[in-house]
Amino acid sequence: MKLARRNENYFPSFFDRFFNNELMDWDHSNFSSTNTSLPAVNVKETDDDFVIEVAAPGMEKKDFKINFKNNVLTISSEKKEENEEKNSNYARKEFSYQSFQRSFTVAEHAVIGEKISAKYNNGILNIVLPKRDELKPQPEREIKIS
Repeated sequence: MKLARRNENYFPSFFDRFFNNELMDWDHSNFSSTNTSLPAVNVKETDDDFVIEVAAPGMEKKDFKINFKNNVLTISSEKKEENEEKNSNYARKEFSYQSFQRSFTVAEHAVIGEKISAKYNNGILNIVLPKRDELKPQPEREIKIS
C-alpha cells in the first residue's frame, strides 16, 4: 500500500514506511498458496510500539506460535480436532485441520526484539513490538543561542 504524498517537502513518517514495505514485507510471504483463508491482521502504531492484531476467533493461545529471528516476525497456528462417535449400528469419525503462517519483515533496529510480547483475548491475538528509543517521538527542546 503506497500512501499519497502531500507535497514536495513531505518527509515520510516511520508509520508511512511501515506500510511502504520499508519496515514490513507484505508481499508473497503473507499469502497462502493453498487457497486457505488467512486471519485478518491490523497493524497500529503508537508513540512507543507497533501493535499487530490477528483476528482468530475459536482458537486458544496454545494454538499459536510466534517467532522473531533475523528481523522477521512469524505468526503461525495449527489446530487439529478429532471427533469419534460409535453406536451399535454405525461408527463416525470426523477430523479437521487448520493452519496458517504469516511473516513480517521488520526494519533492522526498529524494535526491541527481546521485549516483544503477545496475548490472546476474545478471539484477538495482540502482539506488541516495542520501538527502540531512537524511533520514539522526542520532546521539543529550546536551543539557547550563545
